[in-house]
Amino acid sequence: MIELDALDQGLVHALHLDGRVPFSRVAEALGSSEQTIARRYRRLRAEAGLRVVGLPVPERVGGSQWMVRLTTAPAATRNLAEALARRPDTSWVQLISGGTEVSAVLTTPGAGESSPSLLLHDLPRKAGITAVSAYCLLHTYLGGPTAWPGRLHGLDERQCELIRPSDGVPGGADTGAGTGTGTAAGAPVGGAEPFPSTVPRPLVGAESALVAALGRDGRASYAELASSTGLSQATVARRLAGLRADGALFFDVDLSSTVLGVSAQALLWLAVAPDRLDGVARAMAGHPELAAVFATTGRTNLMAKALCDSPAELHRYLTGRLSAIDGIQSLETAPVLQRVKGVGPHWAAGRVG
Repeated sequence: MIELDALDQGLVHALHLDGRVPFSRVAEALGSSEQTIARRYRRLRAEAGLRVVGLPVPERVGGSQWMVRLTTAPAATRNLAEALARRPDTSWVQLISGGTEVSAVLTTPGAGESSPSLLLHDLPRKAGITAVSAYCLLHTYLGGPTAWPGRLHGLDERQCELIRPSDGVPGGADTGAGTGTGTAAGAPVGGAEPFPSTVPRPLVGAESALVAALGRDGRASYAELASSTGLSQATVARRLAGLRADGALFFDVDLSSTVLGVSAQALLWLAVAPDRLDGVARAMAGHPELAAVFATTGRTNLMAKALCDSPAELHRYLTGRLSAIDGIQSLETAPVLQRVKGVGPHWAAGRVG
């Protein structure tokens, strides 16, 4: 596995700020050439699993997300995880808790269109599932449009300003495959609302096809998106800009966690006193050890994902920074043994990290 140098880290940070930022602007910020940045991007795609994907914001388009936990016999766990990974409505499929449990995030496009119960009907009978738990993700404090701070250390503030569009509005010319433009995705970290709260607006007509194409490659050119959707390039550019301005679409970056020096991952399930839930979640969203924080339904009402350099660091986090927060009543720690599928609807078989 490759190690990220300063140029790689700057590129990853830039893609988090704006997944479709032109490489020319990244090169300007990093003091490099456009050709070098494009070459580094291709190398990270090939060797580190780097992907930029365009994803709908579920609560903004009338959908929802669920975390499902499925328990099965050890011999069947891998097959179950791969069956889940092949589904277009799943992401973050992981083997956890000693190799007998699989977790996954299930995204529903709209009310009544999908649910954890329907998911079970599509799984192979030989999976031998012995227990199922499903929790609705009620609110995102960290994750989705708000990027994990652990990846955002490659650029200083001056460089960040060069990456972000100065007016915050989608614009700029499409410069070819993999170098499109759009609004910055630099949503605030630490529990702040990434978008203003408004009435959900479901995707209509060609918007669904456009979002599906961006889910395959968030940096596809306008020409490629036009070919996928049957729209003109001008219409694609206008629709894409509108979705981003409305907060209905964001761009996420998928990258092998081992490249970032992460060797200990865990899902944390916390029970928090209801009157302390918001304060605890917002405090946790500012912890650099955490990549996601969600309020959930179920016996526990808060879920987080920890990414640490070592088991010892994870221990220090659990007994130090996390334990110092008042209001946490109980904690379950489920170690992540292997990631089978990452962000987005599409699965690259054999690519894990």
